[in-house]
Amino acid sequence: MLHFIMSEKHLTNQRFTDFDLADPLLRGIADSGFEFCTPIQAEALPPLLAGQDVAGQAKTGTGKTAAFLIAIFSHLERHPQAERKPDQPRAVVVAPTRELAIQIHKDAEQIGRHLPHKLGLVYGGVDYDKQRRMLIAGVDVLIGTPGRLIDYHKQGVFGLQGVQAMVLDEADRMFDLGFIRDIRFLFRRMPPPAERLNMLFSATLSLRVNELAYEHMNNPQIVKIESEHLTVDQVEECVYFPSNEEKIPLLLGTLKKIESARTLIFVNTKYAADKLERWLVGNDYQVAVLSGDVPQRKRESLLQKFKEGIVPVLVATDVAARGLHIPDVGHVINYDLPQDPEDYVHRVGRTARAGASGDAISFACETYAFSLMDIEAYIGHKIPVKSIDQELLIRPEPPAKSTQPRQSARKTSRKSISEGKRTVTHKQPAHRHAKTPHKEPARSKPKADKQGAADEPPAKSPETGEEKARRRQAPETPAIG
Repeated sequence: MLHFIMSEKHLTNQRFTDFDLADPLLRGIADSGFEFCTPIQAEALPPLLAGQDVAGQAKTGTGKTAAFLIAIFSHLERHPQAERKPDQPRAVVVAPTRELAIQIHKDAEQIGRHLPHKLGLVYGGVDYDKQRRMLIAGVDVLIGTPGRLIDYHKQGVFGLQGVQAMVLDEADRMFDLGFIRDIRFLFRRMPPPAERLNMLFSATLSLRVNELAYEHMNNPQIVKIESEHLTVDQVEECVYFPSNEEKIPLLLGTLKKIESARTLIFVNTKYAADKLERWLVGNDYQVAVLSGDVPQRKRESLLQKFKEGIVPVLVATDVAARGLHIPDVGHVINYDLPQDPEDYVHRVGRTARAGASGDAISFACETYAFSLMDIEAYIGHKIPVKSIDQELLIRPEPPAKSTQPRQSARKTSRKSISEGKRTVTHKQPAHRHAKTPHKEPARSKPKADKQGAADEPPAKSPETGEEKARRRQAPETPAIG
């Protein structure tokens, strides 16, 4: 197993035109704005174009996606497959998250726009039948997440017998998310490793990732792009030490100071994201929230608006920390310091992509300051500390009201009962004010002991038949739970 290790620079002197690539592929690369290779591309493409498997390690935002897409398209062009069923893709790219799979598909459309290869994208949450029909019609390059790929494969919608090239992206993340059994399931149904081109890319090549490479690849060549720092060199980092009460004023002052077209703010929980959204909206900022429970269609719409600059501020949990290529993110703000040091690296990697510069600003508040020591130990350097000037603290306006208020049964108004809504309230139990007692439903009636009835108020007078008839026709009063 050979190793290439080189110091990191943004670009090398290696041009894509120096490689033996088909003209339509070179046109797609040029249309994508690529002329010179990044270090991972310059070192990974020569063995890949020669048919050698590669396991590559490089930081996020260094061009790994373009490297394996160029290798896939070139391999398919050089090795045409005459005997293949329509439902058997020629190449499969497996990504751990929906966002990453979508991004890979967009890059593949750009790079392969002049090639005849049909692309397919499958992931959970949307368009189940539409994706199924697309697979049945046939694709050449299939990109997807493990769960949805296995789902369609087990149903016999597509087969893996014709796979000529395989890519596993963000392999370390696959372990973190528990997808490794799914990955092995897919690999074992493909042709043997020696009969296909195999690529594995990861931010870290840990022992478990290397074991996966040895198990399912054909003597892969290791390509490592090393740097003194895990974070991209073009990122300017700093950290403030605010109290919990100072975080909102400090954030507002920071946003006013930087005036960036695209600012990505990370928090640790969905609750914090919703709370921060209300504060920012209340202070006249256009903001969107991206968290794990946002439906996929809405998630894609929010990301597109953020990319286009329609929404300049995006508040996100770590669901957005990996795999997303959003151009021109000028600033990343860690409103909450992450508790996992690796998450800090991936958050910071959302800015200064493809050689651009960017800023990573972190708030080490009373709640999460303890994470700073582990983060600095992991990244291998101290994060510069900045003092908090009083001019940087802006007194905030009150937060906006929640767009999705949570109604509690204990706080339901009397109006909702008068309008006939089936609402439970403990403040005004309707059955205590009923003029005429009636038998409660079995599900809510207290149990009576053997000597008498349950705790029901005694009847003031016997009911006549006419009164009973009117009571049966009246709307049912909700039971008190």
